[in-house]
Amino acid sequence: MTNQRQVGVPAWIYLPALLGAVLVLLPLLGMISRVDWPSFVDLVTSDSALTALGLSLRTSAVSTLLCVLLGVPMAVVLARTSFPGQGVARSLVLLPMVLPPVVGGIALLYTFGRRGLLGQELDALGIQVAFSTIAVVLAQTFVSLPFLVVSLEGALRSAGQRYEVVAATLGASPTTVFRRVTLPLVLPGLVSGATLAFARSLGEFGATITFAGSLEGTTRTLPLYVYQLRVTDADAAVAMSLVLVVVAILVIGVARPGRVAS
Repeated sequence: MTNQRQVGVPAWIYLPALLGAVLVLLPLLGMISRVDWPSFVDLVTSDSALTALGLSLRTSAVSTLLCVLLGVPMAVVLARTSFPGQGVARSLVLLPMVLPPVVGGIALLYTFGRRGLLGQELDALGIQVAFSTIAVVLAQTFVSLPFLVVSLEGALRSAGQRYEVVAATLGASPTTVFRRVTLPLVLPGLVSGATLAFARSLGEFGATITFAGSLEGTTRTLPLYVYQLRVTDADAAVAMSLVLVVVAILVIGVARPGRVAS
């Protein structure tokens, strides 16, 4: 058995790595130090808190499902086909990742709002999208979809097409190859992407407040609830922020490559 020598890292690199870790962890420690622990349970289990949390979980689940239904075909097209303007198409798909969320909310508002590109037709049919729970789902899907596409496209490219070519050679139809070979092959990447999309949906704020507003029980998700509490009840805001941090840590633990692959 051949011994593989592990390549070391420069000694100086540990200092900026440590500073980066401090930059990330110190604010979290500062927030934890301000938690009112004796009242923590009461703060996070109030009626308003549970309503916001329940709405966030429901809308994030629906938006994640939409991301899977739309993002899987998008990733497959980007990874398995070649067409003119493909680089531009990929850039547009990934645009919400770098676009300020409030800009995304304005774009959605002028598309689905009452005076938007499609809003007037929808309003004539009696369908109001803006400032509704549907608007929350659309905002979350808009900002979360690229995360799933990026994860899955990377998994598709890493997996290659060898097994797919063999299956096609044996007479399998493209749909059969996709269902029986491609999807099982990239399942860890799909799970990781869906988990990241769920986490991004759960933490979405800017596009949601711009496009959906902050109506209790209808559009006020947990991040919006925390934003409101920071003015009216600082202790409750810190407690609910900690809940979001814990959920994010759990999601990251599920989504990390080693955990998904196992």
